[in-house]
Amino acid sequence: MRLYRGKVEVIAEEIIRTLREQGSVEVENEAEARVDIESVLNEFLRLEREIVDEAKNRMESRGLGYSQLGKVRSQVAKERGAPSQEEVLPYLLDQTMNLLFHSGNIAEIFAEDVDLRKAITPILRKHMEVDSDLDREVRSKIKNLQEGTTDFDVEYARVMEQTKHKRGLT
Repeated sequence: MRLYRGKVEVIAEEIIRTLREQGSVEVENEAEARVDIESVLNEFLRLEREIVDEAKNRMESRGLGYSQLGKVRSQVAKERGAPSQEEVLPYLLDQTMNLLFHSGNIAEIFAEDVDLRKAITPILRKHMEVDSDLDREVRSKIKNLQEGTTDFDVEYARVMEQTKHKRGLT
């Protein structure tokens, strides 16, 4: 699961709309409430970027290959107290819940925590599980190349970037 910058506004809007329509929250200023949720998501993206940049710097200074990025990234994330890849959804859910209870733009919360979590989780999951769809789409476009070859890797990266751009994820 991965959060894409292009999905931040969509996620925030859908969370506020869903909670409002369910009668779970009363929103004082809808636009500002959306901005609050966007700020939580954007802060996570900023943290992720810092972690990846630090991991790349460490790899370069140690002379490690790109294949070690995941391992080094996990190490940096652990050092900074950031969530692992498996913990991203619960982390974002907790951050969003904290925001709802502390935002001046949410006038009243009528639902229990568990009900709020049940409403927000599918929204986050839906917008963050695009990776597998992207992978399938890209692979279908380059199925004439043999996986594991340099040509495959180069073409996969190129087509992936085009597909992300086409879907507004970058």
